[in-house]
Amino acid sequence: VAVTDDGGSSGRLVQEMGILPPGDMRNCLVALADAERDLTDLFQHRFKNEAGSLSGHSIGNLLIAALVQQSDGDFEQALKRASNVLAIRGRVVPSTLSHVSLRALMEDGREICGETKIVEAGGRIQRIFLDPVDVEPHPEALEAIRDADLIAIGPGSVYTSVIPNLLVPGIAEAIAESEAIKAYVCNVMTQPGESDSFSAAEHIVALQANIASRVCDVV
Repeated sequence: VAVTDDGGSSGRLVQEMGILPPGDMRNCLVALADAERDLTDLFQHRFKNEAGSLSGHSIGNLLIAALVQQSDGDFEQALKRASNVLAIRGRVVPSTLSHVSLRALMEDGREICGETKIVEAGGRIQRIFLDPVDVEPHPEALEAIRDADLIAIGPGSVYTSVIPNLLVPGIAEAIAESEAIKAYVCNVMTQPGESDSFSAAEHIVALQANIASRVCDVV
């Protein structure tokens, strides 16, 4: 899972607590949860605007932040504890444990920093980069790729969810070296500010224009 989210509740927790953004992790945990529906609904609950300093915060994000504190700042341990709470099937693993943001070069020549600003900028994205570029991949992510029988990439926001994982040094290379079938699961619809009017083929072009290694065999 990418760790470049800088908007909303996640962005505020990154700034105020210095943790990795929990929002995308929370969504993946809930998607894999075997817990009661009431618990997953609670994890996804977002406080309304009249909730004061809690406005916009997701309860799941706050619970993950609390688990980080209880785990002495260990985000990885906090994720494992949240996984136990939700009784998830499988594992949720960040592609890196480093703090990293996104930088985009637009087709009109603009350079925009930050995931939220990139999506809101309008215009087509030409290239996307990590900032900094030399972050360390999470060893568990590399191990999971090496052990996989099938590697499914996507669906998800092509420039802000899918490609950022593949830009982490070592991730795309591990996928390319794997003998597993590598399948890109294309989005069923386009996303405003990111893939406006994209065909399925243009999703692949965007993917491979940013990644040196070939990362999919089938779509």
